[in-house]
Amino acid sequence: MDVTEDAVRDICTDAVFERGERYREEGRIHGIHRIDTTVTAVVSGSRQYDVRVDLATNGFAPWCDCPYDGPGACKHVVAVLLQCVDDRPPDEGDRLDTALNSADADELRTFLRDELATDADLRARFLARVGEPTRLSADELRASIDRRFEETNPEYHVVFEPIDFTQWFDLASEYREQERDASAATVYRALLESLDDNMERVDGVYDHFSRAFSRALDGYVDCVAAAERDADAVADAIGFLNERVTSGTPFLSDTSRRPRSSFERSWASSPTNSCVAL
Repeated sequence: MDVTEDAVRDICTDAVFERGERYREEGRIHGIHRIDTTVTAVVSGSRQYDVRVDLATNGFAPWCDCPYDGPGACKHVVAVLLQCVDDRPPDEGDRLDTALNSADADELRTFLRDELATDADLRARFLARVGEPTRLSADELRASIDRRFEETNPEYHVVFEPIDFTQWFDLASEYREQERDASAATVYRALLESLDDNMERVDGVYDHFSRAFSRALDGYVDCVAAAERDADAVADAIGFLNERVTSGTPFLSDTSRRPRSSFERSWASSPTNSCVAL
């Protein structure tokens, strides 16, 4: 899509737009690069924040690791997009392609294997991309998400700032693109359990965690409905949703109830699944 000031205004509030404009004018954008339509940059605020936008996507698919939890994009994203309006960074895609084409296949394989060996998140996404089903259980995935809650504020039990769950949503998306819906459902289920059970320690920014929970819940229901499964698997999914409604965090119980009800109705009305006890 066209990168214009009006397009940027459409994805943020007026106040955020003004702050982003000021950040750009103050020269707070560092290390801005573009590969094809993806722009990455570092923006200085109270600390250095990583920003990513896609200039070809409607709404620019903004991502930033800052704690902003208001409506629309944050000021760091706005600053980067406004920089692209005035002076879009050169596309380094050809340079990257040239380097890849000239690289020795064995050296490239060694480099990739070394990176995959030391980066668990990248390894999980790589295996998902090449069609490997997840070998991690929902409990194992959940443990890594729980650690993010614990690391956010290690001195206290309370979480005051948003947590970035992008790596798990990206992993689920990789599985969905490979039509491995059961694996994607496992990732979404881990997110649901961790978010639901850790909400008691959240103080503020409730909308952020509620949106993440809703996104994971919608993904879970969609993937369970799409995956090949037997009656026992369906009963397990419905039992899990029932448990979230009855024993999960009250703040999120209404969110759980809506898709659970529609999921149950759709399966109850299916002749091939009428035997499933709801």
